[in-house]
Amino acid sequence: MKVCGQNIRKIRRSKDFTQEYMAFEMGISQKAYSDIENSKVKINLEILTKISGILEIKPSDICSISHKCSIDGNDDRYQSLLEYMKKNNISIPEEYL
Repeated sequence: MKVCGQNIRKIRRSKDFTQEYMAFEMGISQKAYSDIENSKVKINLEILTKISGILEIKPSDICSISHKCSIDGNDDRYQSLLEYMKKNNISIPEEYL
């Protein structure tokens, strides 16, 4: 998921937001936020939702959606992501349904 952190950084910079601003809005330390952008922590649905909300973009603009996003065979996260996308009228390619 290294690409996700790089995408977040690119989009954040394009909006002239600082890491400090993002961290403040998320209620975390600047160091913790930096770890997200540097892919030192795994991005979960909660983090993805918070960041996309602050940046005013769709979560899929940060990370591509894939049926391989389940971790350790746990499909709950994938299903949660699909439910979130459906609830927020975010288009889902048929191959992922």
